[in-house]
Amino acid sequence: CRHPPCFVTMKETDREAVATAVQRVAGMLQRPDQLDKVEQYRRREARKKASVEARLKAAIQSQLDGVRTGLSQLHNALNDVKDIQQSLADVSKDWRQSINTIESLKDVKDAVVRHSQLAAAVENLKNIFSVPEIVRETQDLIEHGELLQAHRKLMDLECSRDGLMYEQYRMDSGNTRDMALIHSYFGSTQGLSDELAKQLWMVLQRSLVTVRRDPTLLVSVVRIIEREEKIDRRTLDRKRQTGFVPPGRPKNWKEKMFTILDRTVTTRIEGTQADTRESDRMWLVRHLEIIRKYVLDDLTVAKNLLAQCFPPHYEIFRSLLRTYHQALSARMQDLAAEDLEANEIVSLLTWVLNTYTSVEMMGNAELAPEVDVALLEPLLSADVVSALLDTYMSTLTSNIIAWLRKALETDRKDWMKETEPEADQDGYYQTTLPAIVFQMFEQNLQVAAQISEDLKTKVLVLCLQQMNSFLSRYKEEAQLYRDEHLRDRQHPHCYVQYMVAIVNNCQTFKESIVSLKRKYLKHEAEEGVSLSQPSMDGVLDAIAKEGCGSLLEEVFLDLEQHLNELMTKKWLLGSNAVDIICVTVEDYFNDFAKIKKPYRKRMIAEAHRRAVQEYLRAVMQKRISFRGAEERKDGAERMVREAEQLRFLFRKLASGFGEEMDSYCDTIVAVAEVIKLTDPSLLYLEVSTLVSKYPDIRDDHIGALLAMRGDASRDMKQTIIETLEQGPAQASPDYVPIFKDIVVPSLNVAKLLK
Repeated sequence: CRHPPCFVTMKETDREAVATAVQRVAGMLQRPDQLDKVEQYRRREARKKASVEARLKAAIQSQLDGVRTGLSQLHNALNDVKDIQQSLADVSKDWRQSINTIESLKDVKDAVVRHSQLAAAVENLKNIFSVPEIVRETQDLIEHGELLQAHRKLMDLECSRDGLMYEQYRMDSGNTRDMALIHSYFGSTQGLSDELAKQLWMVLQRSLVTVRRDPTLLVSVVRIIEREEKIDRRTLDRKRQTGFVPPGRPKNWKEKMFTILDRTVTTRIEGTQADTRESDRMWLVRHLEIIRKYVLDDLTVAKNLLAQCFPPHYEIFRSLLRTYHQALSARMQDLAAEDLEANEIVSLLTWVLNTYTSVEMMGNAELAPEVDVALLEPLLSADVVSALLDTYMSTLTSNIIAWLRKALETDRKDWMKETEPEADQDGYYQTTLPAIVFQMFEQNLQVAAQISEDLKTKVLVLCLQQMNSFLSRYKEEAQLYRDEHLRDRQHPHCYVQYMVAIVNNCQTFKESIVSLKRKYLKHEAEEGVSLSQPSMDGVLDAIAKEGCGSLLEEVFLDLEQHLNELMTKKWLLGSNAVDIICVTVEDYFNDFAKIKKPYRKRMIAEAHRRAVQEYLRAVMQKRISFRGAEERKDGAERMVREAEQLRFLFRKLASGFGEEMDSYCDTIVAVAEVIKLTDPSLLYLEVSTLVSKYPDIRDDHIGALLAMRGDASRDMKQTIIETLEQGPAQASPDYVPIFKDIVVPSLNVAKLLK
């Protein structure tokens, strides 16, 4: 038969216990000397066994006590459930019996409701009867500035009115007559509310001043607004539940507060314009500076003081910052829409684009970190700024043209003065024209640089373009000045000195243009700017060349009488014409020392060429025909001496430039060699040598030279000229023509060929 599970479990437990005991005994008796301790081991194990059995008995006893207690409680709970079941049955029986009785108490219920309403009316009688007195007290408190107490009284009046109207609404929502009666009785309440609101708005309008003098007053205003906001919220909640809304609610005083602040800021910004263009040319600069100062001060006060008087969730500083920004943007747009002058446009754009975000205003450390200029929207849109810049450039173009014209007219008047022009620190004559022109350019570029790099570049391009046009007019005026002088060489009195100044101005203009571009141009090769430089340099060089030519013309007009003495009988007999020519040229070049070196160097070279050319022109005029070898020798030797005189003169004049300028005088020596030749058979060879050196010499020049010798036959002249015409010499690339511009009179040519 099969054993019960508990029996099997017990047997297994016994086997495990025996096995464990065997292991423990084996562990205790591993050595022979341990057999002596068998009794000791037995007693110890007996004690352990007795202890375990005692704990086991205690545990079992505790379990039995708990089971006994639980059974007792279950028995008591069963009895309680039976009692409750019986009580519920009794209550159900009583309820069924009293239904008819409850329905008969409806009149009592209505009486209770009426009683509660009358009780409320009785409770409010005191307030109702005291309404006129409370109204007077509230009015007095408002007049004396006790705004918190006045608001408390106002709240009591409104609470009484709203309570009565709500009870009436509950009783009979359609009874408009009684509602109107209550509203009429409390009619003064709305007037008090409006009067109190006016006082609040007055304080808020002066909040930035009040917060410095009496911050407590401002805090009181904010507390009143916060109370009204809470009442508005409760009113809206009750409306959703009952549909009842007291008159004048919601007041929305918080929203009105921000509206008042917005209007105050706008009025403050607009009210800073104290002057007009008619009363003060700097009206806009003054207006913008006042705005800057006011806005910075106001926002600093708002950040450090005003924000402490408002609850954090109002974010009053951020709200004011946004309001000021919007008001400034609107004001700037209004100003931009006006008919502004060029300097006013610059002032406005500089303020909008630079000053507004600089440390002088929104970037001020006092406003950090709440104000981040990188997050501020532009005060003016890109289209408005572009339109202003276009207007500015158009106006500036007209102004520059007018300024340049006026400056040239003023300079032109100076040319007529009886006194010499001023000299610079190096002693060179100059007029004030370059300084005036480039000072004007500099001022406009500095102004443009305050706005943007792009505008600065545009203004620089404009200045250089107008400079190009101006130089053309300058050239024309210099030509007219020369022509007027040639009509009457006695006037102007200081013609030479002012013509020198005109030449020097060209060098000053070139240097100033380079300096201007280096200072205001980031990239030297910018399109539209670099291209203008060669053009202006060419015009300036042309003006300077014409000026130097006019001065040399003045010299040679004075030398004309003495140049006419050359190659005449008087000259051959011992004229001092060349001595006078040298002295006169040197004297003039003492005045020309006031010309700046680049032009003076060219002028000396040109004077050297011109002097030799005039000397050769005298040779070609056939003013004299030598009658014999002796006269030819004397004339040739005189020509050589005078060539050396001229060479010495121009070496002396050019000594400061480190360059030799002797080649022109060699032409006179070469011509003298042809005249001096004693053997006519060698004349062809000598003339050929002359032609090879000076390829621009023509047959009429050779004919005039042979006629001056006086010993060449008609056939010899014809042969030499025809032979030379068959193989004209080729000029070298660096050859400077000297015979090209010398004209031989046609009458002489006809005679030469006879």
